[in-house]
Amino acid sequence: MFIRVIVRAIIFLAILFLILLIPSSSPPDPPPGAKNPFAWNRDQYWSSLERELRSARPGGCNGVASKSDSGFAEIDRLLNNLASRNCQPDDSIFPGLESLFFEMAPQVGVCHELLPAYIGRFKSMRSLIKKQSCFWDMNSETARNCLYRLIYGGRLATEEVMLQMPKDSVPALILADTVSSSTPSAEILGVTIHSGDILVSRGGAATSALIARGNDYPGNFSHVALVYVDDSTGAASVIESHIEKGVAIATLDQYLKDTKLRVMVLRLRPDLPFLMADKMLPHKAAGWMLERARARHIPYDFEMNFNDTAKYFCAEVASTAYRNFGINLWMGLSHISSSGVKAWLGAFGVTHFETQEPSDLEYDPQLTVVAEWRDPETLYKDHLDNAVIDVMLERAESGERLKYDRYMLPLARVMKAYSAVLNMLGGVGPVPEGMSATAALRNKWFTARHEKIKERLMRLADEFKEKNNYVPPYWELVNLAREARQLEFGD
Repeated sequence: MFIRVIVRAIIFLAILFLILLIPSSSPPDPPPGAKNPFAWNRDQYWSSLERELRSARPGGCNGVASKSDSGFAEIDRLLNNLASRNCQPDDSIFPGLESLFFEMAPQVGVCHELLPAYIGRFKSMRSLIKKQSCFWDMNSETARNCLYRLIYGGRLATEEVMLQMPKDSVPALILADTVSSSTPSAEILGVTIHSGDILVSRGGAATSALIARGNDYPGNFSHVALVYVDDSTGAASVIESHIEKGVAIATLDQYLKDTKLRVMVLRLRPDLPFLMADKMLPHKAAGWMLERARARHIPYDFEMNFNDTAKYFCAEVASTAYRNFGINLWMGLSHISSSGVKAWLGAFGVTHFETQEPSDLEYDPQLTVVAEWRDPETLYKDHLDNAVIDVMLERAESGERLKYDRYMLPLARVMKAYSAVLNMLGGVGPVPEGMSATAALRNKWFTARHEKIKERLMRLADEFKEKNNYVPPYWELVNLAREARQLEFGD
């Protein structure tokens, strides 16, 4: 009798294992997008700048003094011109400003004393072009390309020269525009933030790099959070949506405990009509979202549908709060047009590819950049992660799809059921709410593959630095990441 019970139990478990082993149907590849992802297509130009960096290194500051003086003077002339008139995004001033800024980078890279002046010009350029964009159609390709080339390109150039310098000479905090606000305030990372401010950041996970890079305008940020400051106690709360647990409320200390490779503070322009009518509107919007988060559990929105008010991905926390008070953020919606990127994101549950991406919020002309903090110790990690993701997404575009270890599927489904029970009890399980067991395994495969390529890339980058005596710039990191991928996987 006892033996029969054991046999039946074994048979039952074997049948259950086989049932749990049945794979889910793979999501079909989404149709191609109507737009074309941005591409620099300037490899020869980047190489020429690198050659200039190498040739200028022996002369140091004295060798570049005359050229840097004239370069800064010409940038200042263009910035003054830009400040004195209204320009459309196809104005000839913008390509000239872009070229000058890139061409100054090798000189700053060999003369660390020029960095403050270079950063100052970048801040002025970003501020002026954002003011100009208030009069542009933010959904036009010309406007988006212009903003991206100068703002993202300017940051990339600035960080390239930062990486050539001793870490103790690189400022972690860069203050940008001085923007008045009447809402309650608090301090974070040496910056005064106000209720209603938006924190845009970059996490340290491989998926954070995928979020930052996986859209038509690859960027630097992967997460959005909204700040509320209590007007009676001065206590600050950060409202954000996590993949693991949905919408949550954190203190500033708790917010910073999660890995942050960089943080940018964005604030609504005070001259917006809604704010001129009600200066406390940002505080009211943040307070409304705070109460909403306290009132009920709001799951994470893996579909990235910013019109779904039952679930929120991180960007929706800010956009929904402000939309409730008449302000529509992301004046230029994000697009994910690459078929490979769409297929990979679709395998994680994304169904909406015209959406709100964290990196694109910086280009919204309704917002000003108050400050940007980056950890000099981990800035290089940010670039390494990006390079690996860019190379992995090249393979996605060539038809490679996210895989998973099928033998792990039964266990993953058991863990998903366990997680569902924890979710019902208000807890957090090993498989995020809203994510399937198959998607969780795909994420594990993706993360492991990213880590292997990155480990090999770090060794190749160290060899490059030892051989050339400078840190490989981003375009070299991408080339080395392609080599690392080939060495690791060979396909």
